[in-house]
Amino acid sequence: MHRPIHFPHLPNRKIKRMFKNKWKKFTYLIFHRIIKYFPGLFNRIQEIADVRKKSKYKLVEIIMAGIAMFIFKEGSRNAFNNDRKEGFFKMNYQNIFNLRLPHPDTVDNVMRVLDENALETLKTWMIKILLIKKTFHKFRHLEKYHQVAVDGSGMMSFPEKHCDHCLTKTSKKGKTTYFHTVLEAKLICVCGFSVSLATEYIENPSGGYDKQDCELKAFRRLTLKLKKMYPRLPVCIVADGLYPNMTFFDICKKNQYEYIVTFKDGCLPTVWEEFKALKDITPDNVRSERIKNRNVKIRREYLWVNAIDYKCHTVNQVECDETVRKIFGKIEKKHFVFLSSLKVTWSNVSEISQAGRLRWKIENEGFNTQKNHGYNMKHKYSRVSWRAAKNYYQCLQIGHLINMLIELSADFKKFMIGKMTIQKLWEGLRGFLKFQCIDKNDISALSQLRTQIRIE
Repeated sequence: MHRPIHFPHLPNRKIKRMFKNKWKKFTYLIFHRIIKYFPGLFNRIQEIADVRKKSKYKLVEIIMAGIAMFIFKEGSRNAFNNDRKEGFFKMNYQNIFNLRLPHPDTVDNVMRVLDENALETLKTWMIKILLIKKTFHKFRHLEKYHQVAVDGSGMMSFPEKHCDHCLTKTSKKGKTTYFHTVLEAKLICVCGFSVSLATEYIENPSGGYDKQDCELKAFRRLTLKLKKMYPRLPVCIVADGLYPNMTFFDICKKNQYEYIVTFKDGCLPTVWEEFKALKDITPDNVRSERIKNRNVKIRREYLWVNAIDYKCHTVNQVECDETVRKIFGKIEKKHFVFLSSLKVTWSNVSEISQAGRLRWKIENEGFNTQKNHGYNMKHKYSRVSWRAAKNYYQCLQIGHLINMLIELSADFKKFMIGKMTIQKLWEGLRGFLKFQCIDKNDISALSQLRTQIRIE
């Protein structure tokens, strides 16, 4: 069992001096968020079945090193190893986590044999703790539903066959590309959270198959997993224009999920025809709103029709015409259409429409952040083992979750002065850990302070 080390209390004046050092305070935020939200994390990791016969490092040290690579946004195993060998980084890592830091190749050897479900189970345990603590409570849709965006994204691609589960596509010139993709269910919030609830890999089965795996097939498997992991979670699925179809409606009805999906012109023609026929006889189903910010003026016009029949399902359609007038006189016009299982009213039409547009959180704060802002999701963390690649992907999701709890807090935003960026802050932290020594008594003393975490 991993036991935290306890150190004597330090005088308040010394604690105040430590807080004047921005990088020490930043380091403390990492330590604090882990012990505050997940006090049993290290013990939980150590409970994972260890398939090794002999080992120099404990399993918790191996797995935590894999997660820390993404917490510190190293971008590759080689970059992490370079920092590990330089200056005080290795010693500071041990003072922060009270764990040794193994070589990334040692971590990779374990990732190749570790049960691919073990880290997703760990991730689920962490999410359930946040749900119990009501971390996302005030961001729920209509004060009831957790918004869960579903979308797929590429992970890795190869010019040659990587494994038996590769998807393939052939260009017009006859060139074949082998790749791996993933389907994610992420809990999204207006404040910026994009938290992985469940993961389903889009992969071909071993041996022969008639058709390749696809996103819609994976969605069926994903919802089975989601329902098993969070059986009582009130969910509203938010998805793009690929999903309005009979299979999607059946799955949501079976699992008692509400939904808001993008609805494109030409999709489900009978629904469009009924909408056009009914909107003329429901003239009261309209609403306008004006929003004035410092630099823009926004005008939104809503139109909706409820109770449209589609093959034993009842759907509700919402249209939104938005006009944005910017300070320099530039005008942008946008048109949005959504289908929802939720009944639309004058009081909730704006919230339903905005929830449908919130789907972009999985693209921006989710996949885009993980690909281009330090996590390097499309990097081949393991070129030879698909199982190891899956385990690194789950480490990425856990590391990103911990970082969101840091970066979305009021404490972190105090660092964002002037033109400072999040990327520069993490670069500065890595430099500080390499060239400045952190006393573990300092970390312990800071942990004794009573602090309130506010997510903004």
